[in-house]
This record gives sequence, structure tokens and C-alpha cells, in this order.
Amino acid sequence: MSHIGKRIIKAREGINRTKLYGLGEAVKLVKDRASAKFDETVEIAMNLGVDPKHADQMVRGVVNLPNGTGRTLRVAVFARGAKAEEAKAAGADVVGAEDLVTTVQGGTIDFDRCIATPDMMPLVGRLGKVLGPRGLMPNPKVGTVTTDVTAAVRASKGGAVEFRVEKAGIVQGSVGKTSFGEDKLVENIRAFVDAVSKAKPQGAKGNYIQRVALSSTMGPGVKVDLSSLSSP
Repeated sequence: MSHIGKRIIKAREGINRTKLYGLGEAVKLVKDRASAKFDETVEIAMNLGVDPKHADQMVRGVVNLPNGTGRTLRVAVFARGAKAEEAKAAGADVVGAEDLVTTVQGGTIDFDRCIATPDMMPLVGRLGKVLGPRGLMPNPKVGTVTTDVTAAVRASKGGAVEFRVEKAGIVQGSVGKTSFGEDKLVENIRAFVDAVSKAKPQGAKGNYIQRVALSSTMGPGVKVDLSSLSSP
């Protein structure tokens, strides 16, 4: 039997693991139990009524959190010429073409988000096996393959969060930090849930959003009453 530490036992106190909490109360429980020495990330997990093995049930998208993520992301842009200069002016941390491909192929990936102009995709495509497993491969569906480099970089820096359903039909994402005020976290969570709702695939049958839970990086999960997720 795995050992459960005293900190986890204490954090679970006062949480009914079978109860569905209203969103505001769930956020408060998560914040109150964040006891790590760093600013923990607040994470959401959504169980969806889809089977991602079927192409018509894939869920993927991006959401711009109204209050940001609380993280400072490093953004890389694959671009040449004027678009490369545009990326630098917009605040991209890493910009390049063939040279950046060589760097990534060599194992150096010092960025959290990757953007590419459409003309660069034949080159970037060579990095699929490297960037794909890390969730960094640029994709037009989430706005990371684009000619509007400025908007893409600013969105990535300002709170854009990509989401993609996993094999078990679960979507997970970061919705802020435990240092955020409760109202800001609630607003971010509702924006995330709304984006996932709008990404409902045509092949989804029955109840789409089945369960939702919140947690902090080191804290216990708190189940959320689905009826409290819509804006009042």
C-alpha cells in the first residue's frame, strides 16, 4: 500500500470526496489547501463523453484566459525575413528557420510554445517526432500556424492555453495560480469550460461534459457541480 503523507492527509480534511461543490466553494477549497512553498498552479480536469480513437470525436482548441495563466512563457517562432523581425518585435524569445530546426534536432528545446508561419511548415514538419510528444507542434487549428505572428505571440504571452483530449476522454489544463483572487480563478475556469464546450465534436453522443474536478499542483482534487460552471 502506498504511503500517504501527513501534508496530503491534512489537505484532504474538510473535503467530501463524493460531494459536488459549487464552483466558488471549490476554488476556495483548492486555494486554502495550497501549502507548498511555491505558487501552485490551479488545474482543471474534465471527463468528456467522447472516444478520441474516432476522428470525429477529437476535441482540441485554445482558450485565452481573461486573467492570464500566471506563468511567463517562452515562445519560439519559425519564420524568415520580415515575419522573423515581426516575431522579435512582438516579444518572441526564440526566432529562427533552418538554424532553429538544427537546434531543436540537437535536443535543445528552451521554449514553452511554438509558432510557425505557413511557409515554414515543410521544414518544421521534420520535427514532428520531437515536438509532437511534447505538445509543441504548431497547428493551424489552435492558431499556432499563422501569418499573423504578432497576434499569435501576444496571445501565447498573454494567457492562451491549448487543450487536447487524452486517450481516456479527459481534457486537462492550467487555469491560473493559487495566488490569484477567487473571482479571477472562477472567471478563468468558466472561460476554459466554455471553450471546451464550444469544441464539442459532431461525433459526440449523450452527455458531453460528464465530470469536472479542480486541484492545485500539490493539493487534493475537488469535484465541481456542473450546474455552477455556467456564467450567472
